[in-house]
Amino acid sequence: MHVTGYAVVDVETTGLFPGGHDRIAEIAIVRVDPDGRVEDTWTTLVNPGRDLGPQQIHGISASDARHAPTFDDVAGLVADRLRGRTFVAHNAQFDRRFVWHAFAATGYDVPLIEPTTLCTMRTGAQLSPTAPRSLAGACFHHGVALGSAHEALSDARAAAGLLGIYLARGARHAVPGWDDVVELAATTPWPQIHSSGATPVLRGAATERDTHFLARLATARTLPITTWEKEEYLELVDRTLLDRYISAREHDQLAQFCSQLGIGRDEVDQLHREYLAGLAAVAWADGVLTPAEVADLRSVATLLEVSAADTQLLLQPPAPKTPAVTGSGADDGSGTGASSRFALRPGDLVVFTGAMDEPRDVWERRAGAAGLLPRPAVTKKVRVVVAADPDSMSGKARKAESYGIPVISESGFGRLLGDLAHALAPAAGVVR
Repeated sequence: MHVTGYAVVDVETTGLFPGGHDRIAEIAIVRVDPDGRVEDTWTTLVNPGRDLGPQQIHGISASDARHAPTFDDVAGLVADRLRGRTFVAHNAQFDRRFVWHAFAATGYDVPLIEPTTLCTMRTGAQLSPTAPRSLAGACFHHGVALGSAHEALSDARAAAGLLGIYLARGARHAVPGWDDVVELAATTPWPQIHSSGATPVLRGAATERDTHFLARLATARTLPITTWEKEEYLELVDRTLLDRYISAREHDQLAQFCSQLGIGRDEVDQLHREYLAGLAAVAWADGVLTPAEVADLRSVATLLEVSAADTQLLLQPPAPKTPAVTGSGADDGSGTGASSRFALRPGDLVVFTGAMDEPRDVWERRAGAAGLLPRPAVTKKVRVVVAADPDSMSGKARKAESYGIPVISESGFGRLLGDLAHALAPAAGVVR
């Protein structure tokens, strides 16, 4: 009998339907010898080329996944780890079907079929009928460590631990057809799949790879910044800060803009102080700076790396009858960074993408109630795209980026709706 061992697999996915639009977003493989001992582990995030689906479940960020290889890039590496081994997973039909479809999408028909697959959930039910069927429940019942649930390597290690326990308890003899499955998996040939040598990417990659855009800029330039460059840059900053968050995509956009025009760090620092001064002038327009406004201004200062000393200076009340804001280089709030701030207007088109915290139809109703027009697809006329993750890799988000349309979070869209309601309130009062 050919016995090469087992490959315990777990995948995190964008959804539940492998034959449709859903894709693998993370895969882990734990190779186990015939006696249940772990030989090695391997895992990587996978760029699915679309939004990441229920991120609140699997916890994968688009800023990390955008650095990851596609499945096509790692197909050869995955095949090398599965070839000749019995495919094992907890609720194996789910994982097996996703992996088979991922190979099929790259043009390969691989022998990942039910007769070459073992399921720790089914095996557990046969050996321990009273034990829970879920991975977490089975691990608790059998004393197997389970680290971060819905993290592929953690789940694969846990399933491998269950497999080791079942083998020690005689699963090969207690489960009908076990040896037949192992034999067929060991002897069924696999197609030769070229390995690209892609490097695995793990969660947290963005923290190491995505530096703040300011860190990527030259110190200064010799020519003074023009009015057009100033206005274009401040407009880009304003759009970037709609949701009070700078996504990895937006860090790239800001760095690229400055690089193309040769704008250096010194000029950008001054422009950021000017932008914050404009926001402060708007906040002081009613003569009061509320704690919420102070917190908001400080959050913007942190995102733009404006020093604490400069921020404190810009938060001071404007001098009476003095149009300029002290120390900012800005005007009375009527120039760039104040009146030209990004705002939605009734009739603007808005598009939603991704699995959001609140149902999409709820957001669409809110948008419609505010006079906005939700649309299913991105065109150049769309004003803003609202994404579950601002770094979303969905087709809508990619098209929005190519058109220069802001991609913002749900919270950012909520802010814009609040601003729109506030702007319309005086007009509504006049009508009454």
